[in-house]
Amino acid sequence: MGEIPEMVEKAMAGGKSKSNSNTNINSKAKIPVLFILLPVVIVVAAIAAIFILNPNGGKREEGNEMEINLKVTSTAFSYDGFIPSEYTADGENISPPLTVGDVVSGAASIAIIVDDPDAPFGTFTHWLIWNIPVQYSEMPEGIPQSGKVDVLGGAIQGVNDFGISGYKGPSPPSGTHTYRFKAYVLDTTLSLVGGSDKKSLQTAMEGHILQYGLLRGKYARKK
Repeated sequence: MGEIPEMVEKAMAGGKSKSNSNTNINSKAKIPVLFILLPVVIVVAAIAAIFILNPNGGKREEGNEMEINLKVTSTAFSYDGFIPSEYTADGENISPPLTVGDVVSGAASIAIIVDDPDAPFGTFTHWLIWNIPVQYSEMPEGIPQSGKVDVLGGAIQGVNDFGISGYKGPSPPSGTHTYRFKAYVLDTTLSLVGGSDKKSLQTAMEGHILQYGLLRGKYARKK
């Protein structure tokens, strides 16, 4: 009779051993799942942080990494309105009138970059101008295509992606494009020679930007 309890004990021990084995297998199976889920959790947390810190849906267009605290307007078109053809390749192709408002005291100069983020091969630059004295914050239309602009207090112009100094207007190959008129108020005048490109201007402005403003206009070529 003493053999029966022994057999029962062995059977119970075997059951526990199988149970422990299954537990270990389940634990091992959970480890890879955790490694898979962890990156997902990190990505979701990062996206949530972006939306919290940037309420504009986490979207940042080029040149808009900073807070917009400067008003840029034109009497020719409204924000996100259509640019009149006289300021495009279908018309006189002259620069539109621009006003940079609410410039802070202590500012030394203004720079303008106009580009097209909808261009088929990447953002296309239409205008670069800097060292505009702050007293010329109201800019007339038709700024001359020259390296130095006397009508704007000796402002300097760079070479756009057409390969010329000065403004050259919208000429989208197809569809409606958005054109960004970006204004930068600086605490200095730049030691940057005329004919410089967009990258050189952006580098020169680093650490000197006091205010940033944006005016957007649209254009579609006539058929």
